[in-house]
Amino acid sequence: MNRDQLQGSWKQVQGKVKEQWGKLTDDDLRTIDGKSDQLEGKIQERYGKSKEEAKKEVDAFCAACKS
Repeated sequence: MNRDQLQGSWKQVQGKVKEQWGKLTDDDLRTIDGKSDQLEGKIQERYGKSKEEAKKEVDAFCAACKS
């Protein structure tokens, strides 16, 4: 799955996102709405990670969710 596909499959992958990043709230998931840049920002906010770390995590997550 690439970053564009994340938005298209958001409803299906929300559970996996919640498993991966448990500190994200349901409100966060509604706000993110499949946008990878929003996901990165929320990971930075909730976990205190750098932009680069969050981007790498999202990229790895997308790669692991091949469909």
